[in-house]
Amino acid sequence: MKEVIGVGRRKQAVAAVRLRKGKGKIDINGRKLEEYFLTTFQREIVLSPLQKIESVGKYDLIIRLKGGGIEAQAVATRLGLSRALVAENEELRSQFKELGYLTRDPRKKERKKYGLRKARKRGQHSKR
Repeated sequence: MKEVIGVGRRKQAVAAVRLRKGKGKIDINGRKLEEYFLTTFQREIVLSPLQKIESVGKYDLIIRLKGGGIEAQAVATRLGLSRALVAENEELRSQFKELGYLTRDPRKKERKKYGLRKARKRGQHSKR
């Protein structure tokens, strides 16, 4: 059986999505989708590429997530899933590109600078 892999990234989060024909089973780091992504908004982000092409129950997904926060992991998973779907069916590229599913969000955490509390936050000014 053919299996396609797509990798998505956002901030520090990395998602490796394995896509294969199946009955809609989703495994995320050994847990179910509802156990891993608790809010419906995060689940909608993850499943949005499948919902756009109306094939929610047609593929089994095995997702491995590392790093970042839960929200960044959801967006990284969406990118990985979109890339896997495009690798399987090249005709979806223009549709996903138009929706912004194939665009990696380049924003990262800015580094802390010396003399400051965080990247831009300064210490509190003392009048005396």
